[in-house]
Amino acid sequence: MDLTWITSIAIFVVVILAVSLKVLREYERGVVYTLGRYTSIKGPGLIILIPFIQQMVRVDLRVRTIDVPSQDVISKDNVSVKVNAVIYFRVMAPEHAINEVTDFMRATSELAQTTLRSVLGKHDLDEMLSERDKLSLDIKEILDTQTDEWGIQVSNVELKHVDIAENMVRAIAKQAEAERERRAKIISAEGEAQASIKLVEASKILSKDPNSMQLRYLSALQDMTNDRSQMIVLPLPLDILKKLGS
Repeated sequence: MDLTWITSIAIFVVVILAVSLKVLREYERGVVYTLGRYTSIKGPGLIILIPFIQQMVRVDLRVRTIDVPSQDVISKDNVSVKVNAVIYFRVMAPEHAINEVTDFMRATSELAQTTLRSVLGKHDLDEMLSERDKLSLDIKEILDTQTDEWGIQVSNVELKHVDIAENMVRAIAKQAEAERERRAKIISAEGEAQASIKLVEASKILSKDPNSMQLRYLSALQDMTNDRSQMIVLPLPLDILKKLGS
């Protein structure tokens, strides 16, 4: 046999083996098509394809992350903020991820952006800042439901930053200060109201028993003697004044 034929046959065999034999890692699966039709999922390990009849698309099953770019969100109380997030997901059904959507990575990213704006736009700024875990869970559940038909499972969503314009930060600070002053005035007014009620109750009790008035007088006198001020004013009971006047 001619050496050229032997070389040609050897090259042909090598090409056939290269086309037929595929090795898939533990975290990879192969979506196999036979004459253009989806037929099976193969892997991991060594798999054999029928040359020129079967083709395979590799799919990575590891957890992937998408950094959602900053989105302009108008909160429920009309505050403009920029919010970005990170989405963690993995492919659970490779055949759906390849057959049901053109580019599942891009589709998931676009869906995450629109869902982020939609969910956060229904909440006030205070909720965005104080209830991130709850909002992240709401976004995660919506994404997981909508990507299920693509064979994708969204495992976690993390809101990274909620950025507010500088003028809004100053306005919020002024609002918080005004709110603290309002609460302080309310507490002070409530304290004065309660004190006046107690004084009225005490005056009623003292008016019923003259001896209790004398005891209160002695108590007040003792409090004044403990005071370090240089001048002490002594109240004179009315009954003594009456006796002096007579």
